[in-house]
Amino acid sequence: MRYKDEISGFFGVDNPPKSDYRGLTTFLDMIGTLLISFLKLRNSFIKSNKEAKLSSYSSLSKIYASMYLVDVQTKRYHIIKMTDQIAEYLGKDFKMGEYEIRDDFCGYIKNIAEKMCTESQLQESLEFVDISTLEERLLGENSITHEFTDKISGWNRSRFIPVDYDEDGKLLHVLFCIECIEEEKKRENRLIYLAQTDLMTGLCNRGSGEKKITEFLKKKTGGLLCLIDCDKFKSINDNYGHSVGDKVIIAVAEKLQKTCRDSDVVLRLGGDEFAMFIPGMLEQRVAEKFFERFFENIRQIDIIEMQGKNIEISLGACFYDGYEEVSFDQLYRKADRAMYQSKKQKGCSAVIYGEEM
Repeated sequence: MRYKDEISGFFGVDNPPKSDYRGLTTFLDMIGTLLISFLKLRNSFIKSNKEAKLSSYSSLSKIYASMYLVDVQTKRYHIIKMTDQIAEYLGKDFKMGEYEIRDDFCGYIKNIAEKMCTESQLQESLEFVDISTLEERLLGENSITHEFTDKISGWNRSRFIPVDYDEDGKLLHVLFCIECIEEEKKRENRLIYLAQTDLMTGLCNRGSGEKKITEFLKKKTGGLLCLIDCDKFKSINDNYGHSVGDKVIIAVAEKLQKTCRDSDVVLRLGGDEFAMFIPGMLEQRVAEKFFERFFENIRQIDIIEMQGKNIEISLGACFYDGYEEVSFDQLYRKADRAMYQSKKQKGCSAVIYGEEM
């Protein structure tokens, strides 16, 4: 037998005569068989233990699009699960054998990041997958995550999960996972939109609008705060019904959006009251041209049920020069006083705080 020949020298026996050492030969055969059985059992245990561990990771990988087991000390890695898209990035010739370990996780994941991530997010993504800083970033954490947008599938979340540590307490293995969160992001954005938006008009609601204006004020960004009110709105509801009143509110909101820039903050305060903050508008002459353009847009509103009756707007405004600290409420009170003066005039009118105060 091959195994008997291999171990005979180990026991110091070199083919003894069969007639004299038959009992010893039989004994050596038994010992050899036992050793071979132990070796096979050990290898089987190692393989089955490895298979069991990878199998447990494979079960966990069902919630992820891709998963890797990474040795952070040697930079070697095992691909537990990989999306078809990543396989396409790697090329048709890429194949991963069962339980095969590959080298250079850093180079591999850098290559994937460069192909997956948009240019604006690439640097941040590369910093996240940097193995050299991973132990420090994972200190005291069950996992760390990073969100990025894939050029094809949309939003994704990558995650590092610590698996074990060596005898010196140094991080040894981690799981690196990628999951698609495009649908989650859509739901999240929808909830944010609902929380921040006036659903009738599509403008910012009072809470989100004030917050955006306050952010400008904290940065001392000068501009013009305007308060807008529909004159005699109660009579519109009384004479034509609340459905027509709703049409008036929606039409005024549309004209506000048409008149303003994307960078301007436009919000519905409630009822027929609106506000807008126009950063960078600091000259009265420019403001007056803006008012006229807005009023011209308002005059174009034609609601059939009102039979040609015009909508009239009162506007009060207040400049903020950006030098002193000021709150939204402080500017609001000044603009509100100006609007009170504006209501004394007929038709669409605007008053800037300080002109006739």
